[in-house]
Amino acid sequence: MQKINRNVVLALLSLTSLVFLLFQLCYYKFYLSQKNGAAFSKARGSQSGQDSTRWHVVRKFLGLISSHNIPVYLIDPLILGLVNKDIEQIRSSPDGPSPECKYFCAPRDFTTFALLDKTWKHDVGLFRTAEKMGFQWLKIINKDPRLDGMDDLSGMEIPLHYIFKLASHAIHLVVFYERSGNFLWHGPLRLKQHMDRKFVPFRKLHFGRYPGAYEKPELLLVSIDDLKVQIPKNPSSFLEEMSHSRFLECRYREARAFFQLYPDDASLDAVEFRKKAKSLLHLAALTLNNLGVKFWLSSGTCLGWFRQCNVIPHSKDVDLGIFIRDYKADIIPAFQKAGLPLKHKFGKVEDSLELSFQGEDDVKLDIFFFYEEDDHIWNGGTQAKSGKKFKYLFPKFTLCWTEFVELKVHVPCETLQYVEANYGPEWKVPVKTWDWKSSPFNVQDNGIWPIDEWDNVIQIY
Repeated sequence: MQKINRNVVLALLSLTSLVFLLFQLCYYKFYLSQKNGAAFSKARGSQSGQDSTRWHVVRKFLGLISSHNIPVYLIDPLILGLVNKDIEQIRSSPDGPSPECKYFCAPRDFTTFALLDKTWKHDVGLFRTAEKMGFQWLKIINKDPRLDGMDDLSGMEIPLHYIFKLASHAIHLVVFYERSGNFLWHGPLRLKQHMDRKFVPFRKLHFGRYPGAYEKPELLLVSIDDLKVQIPKNPSSFLEEMSHSRFLECRYREARAFFQLYPDDASLDAVEFRKKAKSLLHLAALTLNNLGVKFWLSSGTCLGWFRQCNVIPHSKDVDLGIFIRDYKADIIPAFQKAGLPLKHKFGKVEDSLELSFQGEDDVKLDIFFFYEEDDHIWNGGTQAKSGKKFKYLFPKFTLCWTEFVELKVHVPCETLQYVEANYGPEWKVPVKTWDWKSSPFNVQDNGIWPIDEWDNVIQIY
């Protein structure tokens, strides 16, 4: 009897232990894995552990947005860089190029996707579903710059970034908005005071430090690591665009302060000139963009954008800058074909090149070519009647995008230094009488063209 009791007790203990073990397994699988992503089955191929976690977080996120009919596309630079190496194989294979988890399992703290604002109404149901799936999430909002203008500085805020975190991996969802210049824009990632700054490694996020401007991408649906996802059709072009995407807003508050001191010219002549200048700038941008020539707003046109967010009505021309390294012989015939005859050509490619084209009525387009030295950049000028040469020195600068007269266009990122170099510390004060040989703050004499070169370096039409 004693022996039977011992066997019964052992059997009951074994059964109890088994039941408890099964309970732990079920609890672990169905509760903890949903709450914090702690348990995942293996990803495609032989990946496991942290690599597998990344893949599963991406898979769950894609399932989440698919269940709410939200179209997103991949813009993660690390993954797109890997994809670009295999792009032909990925395009031709509906099941992806490899049975291994090669792309979404790459070591990183987050994966980045893009969302076009107009394709989703920011339904709160998404976040309820995300929480049920175990995601933690964060929404970053800021004011809508598209509503800013001379007549109204709106305080309306819009979603700029979403972050979904599960286990040790996060999904960064960047919201893109259409701008009037027919391009896409995303805002910076600025945390409010109450937000958890340790939620993710924010400093590592690729699309948060600055606002960015992009062309509307053509998308391609592909299979990567057994996951269907949309990517830019040309990943290498997108990555190149990303490296030069920084965007600067027009300074409307400063412009309003400027016009309080110096009321804007609202005369019929000023309105008509601005209309013609806008048309000329759009035509010039179209012509140079078709040639693949990078340019920026220079001289008075740049000053107008920076100081008053508009064309300066008494300037009577449109000024653009181009690095001489980007010069193409096709520039002159392309503008002539566009209906802008050459007015003058000063200098030569090796030294002080300057082109001027005649626009509508008396509005002209001046293109200045810039030469890079070790510690500065300069463009040249030529006096036709004397052959005198002039040089205008600028500190080195990089290029950013902005929106000006409904156009996506480059300006120097270091705009203040650029403007101060040209117009001095009093650049905020309008000057209607301007002598290009003596008024600029950065002008220097640069010798005289040899007389035997005049026919080539001083051409007036």
